[in-house]
Amino acid sequence: MTIHLYFSLIPEALIASMLPPEQFGQYYATGHKYKSKGQAIFFEVDPSFRHEFFNLEEGIARCTPHPDGSPKNSVYISVYRVLEHIPVSALGKLYLSTAYGHTLGLSRSDSAPPPASGLHMYQDLSPVNSLVVSTLGPADYYHGVTSQPAKFIRFPGLCFVELGLGALASDPENGPVGDLPYSFMHHLREALLFLGGDKTSKLVHRVHSLEFPYRMVKSGFYMGNGPDLAFYPMPTHEVLRREYNSWWRSANL
Repeated sequence: MTIHLYFSLIPEALIASMLPPEQFGQYYATGHKYKSKGQAIFFEVDPSFRHEFFNLEEGIARCTPHPDGSPKNSVYISVYRVLEHIPVSALGKLYLSTAYGHTLGLSRSDSAPPPASGLHMYQDLSPVNSLVVSTLGPADYYHGVTSQPAKFIRFPGLCFVELGLGALASDPENGPVGDLPYSFMHHLREALLFLGGDKTSKLVHRVHSLEFPYRMVKSGFYMGNGPDLAFYPMPTHEVLRREYNSWWRSANL
C-alpha cells in the first residue's frame, strides 16, 4: 500500500497514513464510525521529503497494515515545530475537510491576487492561531511577522487565511453586518477602528478557534516558510455550488 505524508494544521502535525487524501480527510474529520466531528485542514507532503528534525524513516516503517489487512489510518511523526521544518517546495495540494468528512483539494497558484482595498482580517492557522485585523495586504502581513518584523513578534513561517469582512472592510464603524457570521461583532468593530496611521495590525483574539465557516474565505490560503510564500486560491461560491455541490452543502450545514 502507498504511504502518504500529511501536514495537518488542526492541530499542527506531520502524519504518515495509508489513506489517500479524500479518505484521510474523512477519517481525520469524523474519526472512527463518525463518532466525532470537526474541520480538518492539511497539506499532502512529497513522500520523498526527508529532514533530520523528523524521524521519518521510523514513522513510515510503523505505517503498516493492520492484522486484518486494513490500511493504517495514521502514524504521528511529529506534533511540534512542524511548519518551520517543511519547505514550501515539499507541499502538494491543500485539502479542506468539512465536519462531516467531505474533502476538497486546492491546487497552488503561480501567483497571488493583488490585495483588495480596505481592511483585512487574517486567521493564523500555524504555528499560532490568532485572529488579526490589518491594513496590510496578505504578502505584507506575512513578511511583517516573518522576515521583516516591525515588532518583537517573529515566526519562521506562517500559514494563514484571509476571512471576509463585508462592508466593515471599508466602513468598520457603520457598515452593516449583513450575513457576517462572527459572534464578536462589537469587539471586531473596535479592533478595526483602532487601525490607521502607524497602527497597521491589531489582535482580535490572541487564541482563536481554528474552525471557521469556509464560505468566509475571501481569496484563499497562504503558506509561507522563510522567504517563500505560496497561495492556494479558494474557488468562488458559484464554482463550489456548481462543481463541488456535495462539499459545499456539507460545509454549510
